[in-house]
Amino acid sequence: MNKFYDVIVVGGGNAALCSAISASDNGAKKVLLIDKASKKDTGGNSRYTTGSIRFSYKGFSDLKKLISNLSKKNIDFGSYPTSAYLADMQRVTNGKTDPVLSKLLVNNSFETVLWMKKKGLKFTPIYSRQSYKINGKIKFWGGLTAEVEGEGPELINSLTRIAKKQKIEIRYGCAAKKIIYEDNLVKGVEVLANNKINNIYSRSLILACGGFEANPEMRTRYLGAGWEMAKVRGTKHNTGDGLKMAMDIGAVPYGNWSGCHAVFHDMNGPEFSDLKISNRYRKISYAFGIIINANGERFVDEGEDFRNYTYAKFGKEVIKQPQQFAWQIFDKKVKKLLYKEYQAPNVTKVTAKTLPELVKKLKGVNSEQALKTIEDFNNSVNEQVKFNPTIKDTKNTEGLSIPKSNWANKIDTPPFEAYGVTCGITFTFGGLRINPKGQVLDNTMNPIPGLFAAGEIVGGIFYFNYPGGSGLMSGAVFGKIAGKNAARIN
Repeated sequence: MNKFYDVIVVGGGNAALCSAISASDNGAKKVLLIDKASKKDTGGNSRYTTGSIRFSYKGFSDLKKLISNLSKKNIDFGSYPTSAYLADMQRVTNGKTDPVLSKLLVNNSFETVLWMKKKGLKFTPIYSRQSYKINGKIKFWGGLTAEVEGEGPELINSLTRIAKKQKIEIRYGCAAKKIIYEDNLVKGVEVLANNKINNIYSRSLILACGGFEANPEMRTRYLGAGWEMAKVRGTKHNTGDGLKMAMDIGAVPYGNWSGCHAVFHDMNGPEFSDLKISNRYRKISYAFGIIINANGERFVDEGEDFRNYTYAKFGKEVIKQPQQFAWQIFDKKVKKLLYKEYQAPNVTKVTAKTLPELVKKLKGVNSEQALKTIEDFNNSVNEQVKFNPTIKDTKNTEGLSIPKSNWANKIDTPPFEAYGVTCGITFTFGGLRINPKGQVLDNTMNPIPGLFAAGEIVGGIFYFNYPGGSGLMSGAVFGKIAGKNAARIN
């Protein structure tokens, strides 16, 4: 006999687990979480992250509430008010972000991370990626200050322990196939487990099972030509199943369906990321060097903004380049600033003592033009401004068709290094439309009774780009909201 649940959650990542825990917090006695991944592969995209989470905070005193052993000796943590967070959301999405949803995200961000801490998650400052030492003092930059201790894997492990402690049932290898929708009411979900189709019934259903980034057919259909060749940075299980199921019963699509989070990713990385080295295939220290394509030409302003506000959109640019690859070039001066993933196993890298030698080693690149591009770049660098990686230092280039707006250093100090990259897709921006209660809306903009959504499956929050760390924050905020309201359905 099939069990009946108060709430069923579809998915296995941060948003799904937060939804389930929140439902339990708010009175749901029987909560079931189903994940089509195996127990070994569970965690969705969240497991592949660094655990960085963007929230608003007024200063050190707020951070101290989150990280009790925090010290401010010789450290400037700065502040990140809600006004700055909202401004960043507006700026990087070109003003397209849904004003209601983005305000919910921002205004609930600090409260939600405190809830996560109270539940048992541990947070730590992101010293290695979000701070630099300037004049003997560590200074944080870019509004992103904390991450989950143990990164993505521990985020999932911790949330799973909390869920089990709260008697939430979890079934792995259980794939949702169809929403049970009768009499204009969601009544559960049809699943495939152990090669058998079964129905599981509930009062409410929360979809928190990601977008369609692992589905090459959907990528090509919605993102465009060439996207079938992108590497997938996270789970292989986010193939758009939840989106299809919801739209089959009348859910309205919403947001930037032709947009996605995509980064520079190792040229020779696997089709899907390897859990053993997680996000180490990404290559996002480009702001301190230059990037050239197969023609030997630059194609983006590497110093347009802090990498927090450009890395999620620059991966898309490499798909547009000849043969969908590029090389990031650095010299000895900035090597210490490169993130640790540049030293990951089997990284695609070449080194040389001279620039002519380096460009000849760049596989697939017009070496003559590449050398000219580097020389033109070096001759255009503004030497009147001092380099400072903690601010947009306006150390720029002059006279180039594609400028470098900040952090422009001459590439003139050997040894020189270059890293081969392609596009790595993280998650898609298009999704379902929800209201402030997390309810999925239909084509008449009315809630579909019993259906909720959270995480990457929600559309309308991110367009073209996103502020780093806001994906996990969105999953947690809307997961908490969806769980609360799904639990209250009688």
